Amino acid sequence: MPSAMPPPSASDKADKSKTHKLALKGSSKTVVEFFDYACNTILFQRGVYPPEDFTTVKKYGLNMMTSCDDQVKAYIKKIMSQLSRWMQKAKISKLVIVVTSKETGEHVERWQFDVNVFQDPSKQTRSTTSGDKENSTPPQQQQQQPSPVSAKSDDDVQKEIQALFRQITASVTMLPMLDGNCTFNVLVYADADSEVPLEWGDSDAKEIRNAESVKLRSFSTNSHRIDTVVSYRLAD
Repeated sequence: MPSAMPPPSASDKADKSKTHKLALKGSSKTVVEFFDYACNTILFQRGVYPPEDFTTVKKYGLNMMTSCDDQVKAYIKKIMSQLSRWMQKAKISKLVIVVTSKETGEHVERWQFDVNVFQDPSKQTRSTTSGDKENSTPPQQQQQQPSPVSAKSDDDVQKEIQALFRQITASVTMLPMLDGNCTFNVLVYADADSEVPLEWGDSDAKEIRNAESVKLRSFSTNSHRIDTVVSYRLAD
């Protein structure tokens, strides 16, 4: 005679929650590392800084370019350090890299990385209202996705990231040339209740007028999925 399974005990739920937190921490490290290399790659590929300001390192089975400019390195390191803290607490909904013309002040390119967090299996539902610690746009709900059916290996994750970086590099051929000198800003969309360092401030969304958008590849870990979209200004 068939019988119903007993409900999970409190200890079972606690074990699942602990496992989820450990997985989230490891996944957060992978995602933050990706953001670090993505920022450097975009700055190099889009010519925001001259080629001589970069050095080559081996990562994801590719030759990756990273800045050797002390100010740029310090800026990116500060952002990634804080981002790591927020990611481990599932506070981030997106990260945006905006390229802006120094001459006109116009935003000419916007690389958006949406952060989707897989749902904690020990919880039925979780709704998170997120604001933007660099952005004053209206609050929105952080994306919550069902947990993946089967675990993904580190090799699979690395291959997906490698494919995305290949696409970012290849996208240079279809993006418009950047005229003149440019600078960049990093926007981080975080939950409204996140603790924010004093040196961080609010910002507008830095949207691009008359923009065209292209969706690039995604990659996922066992705790996150990252979706990528690049928007750029069309010629007048």
